[in-house]
Amino acid sequence: MKDFMKEAIKEAKKAFDKGEVPIGALVVQNGQIISRGHNTREQSQNAIKHAEIIAIEKACKKLKSWRLEDCEIYVTLEPCPMCAGAIANARITKLHYGCQEKTSCDHLCESILSSERLNHKTEIIFEEEREEEISTLLSDFFKAKRKKKDQD
Repeated sequence: MKDFMKEAIKEAKKAFDKGEVPIGALVVQNGQIISRGHNTREQSQNAIKHAEIIAIEKACKKLKSWRLEDCEIYVTLEPCPMCAGAIANARITKLHYGCQEKTSCDHLCESILSSERLNHKTEIIFEEEREEEISTLLSDFFKAKRKKKDQD
């Protein structure tokens, strides 16, 4: 089986190298990667250009459908509320994430994806095997950002 989280981490590293918060995502259908994305908010100056949104947009375009019912999404960090909503609305079957959001203790992503208001439910899978690697990547990014700010 392919290590899809490893591929999502590669996307996160692309974001890191561009000065973006290092989060990566990919959409998988039938065991094949059909789209990839990483944060581009700074580059695009667009608040919604999160990794998940970009990967979902590309997958919809490729499949010519907004319904991604037979797809799974792999994300390095637990999705924010906006991205959780997009995952639910795209009807993605499974969400795999590799690192828990440290500032989120309220299980908001899970609450959104399991809301009774939705007629589609997304299975949530926390793949903790690479959590330390992802957490370190994020920490390194923010440490470098703070250091640069202190030097300016």
